[in-house]
Amino acid sequence: MRTANDLVDAARERIKEIQVEHFAALSEARPLLIDVREPNEFAEGHVRGAINLPRGLLEFKILSHPELAGSSAEEPASHAARPIVVYCQTGGRAALAADSLQQLGFSKVQSLAGGITAWKEAGFPVVTD
Repeated sequence: MRTANDLVDAARERIKEIQVEHFAALSEARPLLIDVREPNEFAEGHVRGAINLPRGLLEFKILSHPELAGSSAEEPASHAARPIVVYCQTGGRAALAADSLQQLGFSKVQSLAGGITAWKEAGFPVVTD
């Protein structure tokens, strides 16, 4: 029988991770940032600009979210090429989420290594708006 950690380890083999320092240094062309934690976790503090799509709803809500819905004239394929970074508390849920998004056809997905814990440990700010 496999454990949740086994699933996370397998997902990490199939995804790309981005270090918090590298993500923080990105300029205006920042990817769509998705916090896959639960709403109460998001409310306690998140990276500025992140949208909250909890891990349990991600696959069902991703294409209907206003950040990806766009105009009706847009091709669905354009959504698949949009850069996305996902994060959670420490990286496990985000790894699973990134893997799942790739399986849905998103081609430019990364997971924030270490999650918001690593973000805060590196001294980067969180917001509670």
